[in-house]
Amino acid sequence: MNDGPTNDLKNQRKERMRFVSAEQVAQLAGVSRSAVSRTFTPGASVAPATRERVLKAAEELGYHVNDLARGVLANQSRLVGIVATRPEVGFRAHLAAALSKALIQRGSIPILINTGQTEEEMLAAQKMLIGHRAEATIILSGSPPANFFELAHRNGQPLVVIGRSEPDADHVRAGNSEASRKAANAFFEKGRRKLAVATSFSATSSIAERETAFKTAAEALGASVAIGRGKDSDYDSGIAAAKQLFASAADYPDAVYCANDQIAFGLMDYVRTTLGLSVPDDVAVIGFDDVPEAAWLSYRLTTFRQDPIVMAQRAVELVEKRLANPDLPPAYERVIPELVVRDSFVP
Repeated sequence: MNDGPTNDLKNQRKERMRFVSAEQVAQLAGVSRSAVSRTFTPGASVAPATRERVLKAAEELGYHVNDLARGVLANQSRLVGIVATRPEVGFRAHLAAALSKALIQRGSIPILINTGQTEEEMLAAQKMLIGHRAEATIILSGSPPANFFELAHRNGQPLVVIGRSEPDADHVRAGNSEASRKAANAFFEKGRRKLAVATSFSATSSIAERETAFKTAAEALGASVAIGRGKDSDYDSGIAAAKQLFASAADYPDAVYCANDQIAFGLMDYVRTTLGLSVPDDVAVIGFDDVPEAAWLSYRLTTFRQDPIVMAQRAVELVEKRLANPDLPPAYERVIPELVVRDSFVP
């Protein structure tokens, strides 16, 4: 059996898959391997003529510095972990995209870890990032256990959490309370008295803060507040919350504050399609996040805008400050959302 040609093809493929090495650049440029290394090391001393030959050879061969190997030798890297549960859903998708772009502009390499909320899953993600010498971790969701933070601190890895409150970490949070109180006041000023909150059992700190602040402010004004919950903070939960809130025709709420836009979309579709109610005439709706779908003609949702670009920039700034000065006390950045008025409710 002659398998020579097959093996030759395999070897050729393997050869093509190899990255260009610094040794190859050195051979083509006629210089030493260390001269190539110095050429691509900022601040290193190398003769102008040597530098020119090395750069010309590198361009001809398509050579790029092995940043991963360099990071391993320096016991650090430009890797930054982005840890999120269901990063493809709602506002998290836009925030993850904005973080990736901001980190790349900084010169970092973002790694998205799609993990669950169990202790085992979170610790596995953290060990992976520590093992790859990630210089920081940004957490978008989930409830990291205490061991998660202890492991990061023992390895000198900065942690930034977005939309959560965790000890010994830097924080970026939206002004949930401010926005929620504004929503309650806006409904009340338009004569809405039978108010409701559509939320979820996920009970993240941001979701809980929005619910509590709205309910407290509305009841202080003298309005009644009903609560409807779904399993998670998504479209299906909006439908589940709507079924609870509109179970009795004699007691329909006339305004609903939704913990996020995904919940608002589900609720609006249910009350209009299933119950035949009008938004905003029969029931006014305010959401939270201002994802792109909020502007669609199907929804035209009035909502509080969280700007993912601003939040990403704040998170990256906190990473840089922590790397520059590891002994700083935990930082708290608060971004106040703006009310974007559309058709579902006009103050």
